[in-house]
Amino acid sequence: MSQETDAWRLLGDPARGGLLIVADHASNRVPGDIALGIDPALMDEHIAIDIGVAGVAAIMARTPGTAALLGNVSRLVCDTNRTEADPAAIPEASDGHPIPGNIGIDREARLARFHRPFHAKLTELLEAAPPALTLILHSYTPRLASKPGELRPWHCGLLYDQDDRGARLAEPLLAAEGLVVGDQLPYSGKIYNAAIERHVESEGRPYLYIEIRQDLIADAAGQAEWAERMTRVCKNVALAVAE
Repeated sequence: MSQETDAWRLLGDPARGGLLIVADHASNRVPGDIALGIDPALMDEHIAIDIGVAGVAAIMARTPGTAALLGNVSRLVCDTNRTEADPAAIPEASDGHPIPGNIGIDREARLARFHRPFHAKLTELLEAAPPALTLILHSYTPRLASKPGELRPWHCGLLYDQDDRGARLAEPLLAAEGLVVGDQLPYSGKIYNAAIERHVESEGRPYLYIEIRQDLIADAAGQAEWAERMTRVCKNVALAVAE
């Protein structure tokens, strides 16, 4: 199954007791009536999109009982992983790059068009077909342009706020494959936690929030490798968390 609106895309078949993937930074699309006023080349960089996650999610969504909710606009248009009150939900700058087209806009209209429909759909999916596990899927750049001397060497990072069940179960599984896993690195689920706070921890729903280093999933081979890995890890985490 595939559905698409201005704010989100849904792949696969939502199933009670299955796996729901949430990838809100999966697109670099900018609607034709929105002008960000930036160099078009930046739209292929991490400031505009979580590189690789759409491919990983699409492959995983082919597995029966798995669905993926993808954001359908660039995070520079509207960042649904930030709360509405957070200025970065419609950023005026990102990693040192100004976004002039977001200055002085009607924020309420932008949030109503993209932010609220995305979260409303996520709520609908979680309530209509409660998954055994929600996978919140992101990627990150090995090096920020604004911090060129700060290398991020981890293969992936596990994020959480109060509920660390998914992270604690997944960490040894990933480490056993020779991966370097950052606990709450390079970001923290205690800070960048709109999805956690609103949809999973607040409702006691089991989840796994992972950031994969983007160079590992930048091509089809890496996406296939990580899709297989995350399908396997999520199955084991879901079984363990249910015990």
